[in-house]
Amino acid sequence: MQFNVKIRDGPARIGEFLIKKKKIITPNILFVNTSRFASPDFAEILVTNDDSKTEKPSLKVSKSLFFSSHQTNKNEFKVSGHLIYPKDMPKELHASAIAAYNKQNGICYVVPGNEGTIDEALDNNPSSFFIVANVSQLFHQQSKFVDFIVELREKIGYQKMIHLPIVGDPTNFALLTYMGMDFFDSASAILAARRKNLLFPIGEYNVDDLTEIPCSCPSCEESTGKPTEMTFDQILNHNYLALLNEIKQVRNAIYNGNLRELVEIRVRAKPSLTAILKCLDQHHYNFVEKRTPITRKSKLFATTNDALYRTEIKRFQERVINRYRKPESTKILLLLPCSAKKPYSFSKSHKRFREKIYNLDNPHIIHEVIITSPLGIVPRELELTYPASAYDIPVTGYWNEDEKRMIQDLLTRYLEINKYEKIILHLPRAIIEFIGETIGKSIDTEIESSPTSNESLDKLSNVLKKETTSYDKAKSSIRKRENLESLASYQFGKKIAKELLNDCEIKGKYPYQRIMHNNKQLGMLTKERGLISLTLHGAGIIANLEKYWVEISDDFTLEGSVFAPGVKDADELIREGDEVCVLQSKKLCAVGVAKMNGNEMKKSTHGEAIKVRHKI
Repeated sequence: MQFNVKIRDGPARIGEFLIKKKKIITPNILFVNTSRFASPDFAEILVTNDDSKTEKPSLKVSKSLFFSSHQTNKNEFKVSGHLIYPKDMPKELHASAIAAYNKQNGICYVVPGNEGTIDEALDNNPSSFFIVANVSQLFHQQSKFVDFIVELREKIGYQKMIHLPIVGDPTNFALLTYMGMDFFDSASAILAARRKNLLFPIGEYNVDDLTEIPCSCPSCEESTGKPTEMTFDQILNHNYLALLNEIKQVRNAIYNGNLRELVEIRVRAKPSLTAILKCLDQHHYNFVEKRTPITRKSKLFATTNDALYRTEIKRFQERVINRYRKPESTKILLLLPCSAKKPYSFSKSHKRFREKIYNLDNPHIIHEVIITSPLGIVPRELELTYPASAYDIPVTGYWNEDEKRMIQDLLTRYLEINKYEKIILHLPRAIIEFIGETIGKSIDTEIESSPTSNESLDKLSNVLKKETTSYDKAKSSIRKRENLESLASYQFGKKIAKELLNDCEIKGKYPYQRIMHNNKQLGMLTKERGLISLTLHGAGIIANLEKYWVEISDDFTLEGSVFAPGVKDADELIREGDEVCVLQSKKLCAVGVAKMNGNEMKKSTHGEAIKVRHKI
């Protein structure tokens, strides 16, 4: 068995599983194939107790482990107790039940519920395929389930597969894949059919409760009567198709970089799924964050309160507070509302705001910061970065209590670090009402209707003229350099930003600007990426500070991309999408964009680690 990760979306991934010389794309479904339950024709990989009767790739499981060995009613699907023993049973019971099957044929069974069982299972174990035994009970204990899955994925690494038996169905495929699962099975379809239940991504429905069949799949189309007249085989085939359709939805979402949006839709089907997502977001931020790229092309749709806890949102907020520093020349903070169009300065409203600012005699002492949900606060210099450049929210004019507390907290922390002499508010009254006490003394432009009305803009212009005249004039060239230094502090940290931009000149028109030093280009800002892309000259500065570096093997021949087998060591600060310096024998040899995080680069044996832009 061989497994290669191809595409990542947070902890979720698209992989290629090579088994019996056939390629299986993951995440995928192991379809049960027995004398009583034949797998559907569209099944790509099977789980069976007799693989001699099929040419499809299959995982053969002992009759005494996964399937009952005695005769039963032909419609009965009976799972061995090895997989459903209560997790709280004595550790010795689980150990004896699975000892005979572990470490064979590359498959390992892991038992949750007992401290140290993951370490014991991994001890001297070369397996690449891990099955979580008796997960059915654990799945209903949401916080313990999340803790166990996160621990398991952390300990087995990035290039091994996890299969969750029994529990996977169309309502939870998206969530479980988002947590890093690779394989499910068709057991839920069989068990639901035994209960006369039809599976859907929004839940399951008993045919006795339906007045008409809410589906037009081939199996349901065969049923010409009432839902109650559907046969077991028709219900089962519908359920099989429901599994297939949803796993395709999940894979498409990963390809497009919007699996999280699908997760937030699907968890509404069951309170238990919402609880699992909350546990993951609020208690395992580091697990998700290091697997989440820092930039992507897809739009972030923040349609629920869950978005406030999204990794991309929390990471943006923490970087604004802990890394970002305002341009030094600025003396006046101007708080502005967000716009529907992103980036903000390309919207009609912000073009009008900026027109008023740049008509002033001394515009460069003004620092614009946008108030918005779910991001909180967005300094103008960061408007091109993800997710500030690509998010969308439902606009109602009302702010819930979670949003208010989030913005109040961020503003308080931001103003403790970034000091201004004056603060001007050009915001709707609804925002001023809940941030007023947070910011203390300020000047209100007293918007009466819309911030972009002619009357409001005239008031903004008059206030700015009055408040900027008493300051020494700031130079445009200096402010341009400071703007990119502020962006660089968000991207790399304050120390690197200062070294990178020291004594530099900025050329080009925003949003395409080049960082020049002694006629050498160090890096460039582009609208598409929203971050500074480094040249070899710029990478040399960062490499000297021992950050964002990857050391490749001395015998590695650098021709195109850097692949994981060539990586000796890497800075664990690196995230997918980061600019990285490639070192060989401690000397800079290339610069490029990370395709994995630093930890994955070190531990992986397959896959592209760095897409090289320039090399020596």
